[in-house]
Amino acid sequence: MTADAFHFQQGRIPLLISIPHLGTEIPADVRSQLTDAASETADTDWHLDRLYDFALRAGASMLGARYSRYVIDLNRPASGESLYPGQTTTGLCPTETFRGVPLYRDGGGPQPREVQRRLEAYWKPYHAKLREELDRLRAEFGAMLLWEAHSIASVLPRLFEGKLPDLNIGTNSGASCDGAVVEAIAGALDGQPYSWVVDGRFKGGYITRAYGQPDDGIHAVQLEMCQSTYMDEDAPFAYRKELADAVQPVVEGMVMAGDGAVGLLGR
Repeated sequence: MTADAFHFQQGRIPLLISIPHLGTEIPADVRSQLTDAASETADTDWHLDRLYDFALRAGASMLGARYSRYVIDLNRPASGESLYPGQTTTGLCPTETFRGVPLYRDGGGPQPREVQRRLEAYWKPYHAKLREELDRLRAEFGAMLLWEAHSIASVLPRLFEGKLPDLNIGTNSGASCDGAVVEAIAGALDGQPYSWVVDGRFKGGYITRAYGQPDDGIHAVQLEMCQSTYMDEDAPFAYRKELADAVQPVVEGMVMAGDGAVGLLGR
């Protein structure tokens, strides 16, 4: 396993925070193929390790990507098939940004042999570690929560109309976790000021769909947050502490409510 493909901290409670789009590094051999726009890594899920530090303090495990999604997207199937057929999205090895800006100097993208190399070097190590930790937590606790942490610019006309709700909960239309988990998470949102939706534009990416197996004790939930809730959405993508301090307790309430519901299911 190539450990330098990810960051990992092992916890002591049945909760794993996965952040597959945290990475910003681009290896030199890949960078030489890319446009100047790629160096900005604008489509990163910025600062989520900082926003979710409450989970580490609570004893959760955390797994985060080291390399940019422009190298390879860890939340896409290895086959490259679309998770949202008929809708605009980016692929396993993206060739353009969310705003449609080309990423490759030649206007194309990596050839199949290069895609396979990236799968071996970056995608497979992350997923092997994810699988290993999920199995460890399930074996110890009987049931566990996989929380897929994501964020995105609040307005992206190429991907969705208008402004996205602040908090987008994805459960693969209810297939990736028990209904009690969703109810607990939604209940934690009572009285808070942020807009939210369950299984709206974002229903959960590959990790949520592939690993969420509630009948086997693994309950997976994706949260796609608007970056406007905690940071500047324009370069240099600064963390806004005053905003983050307001939304972080809401996110913490959601995560811990979900984990609590899973704990009851595991008994």
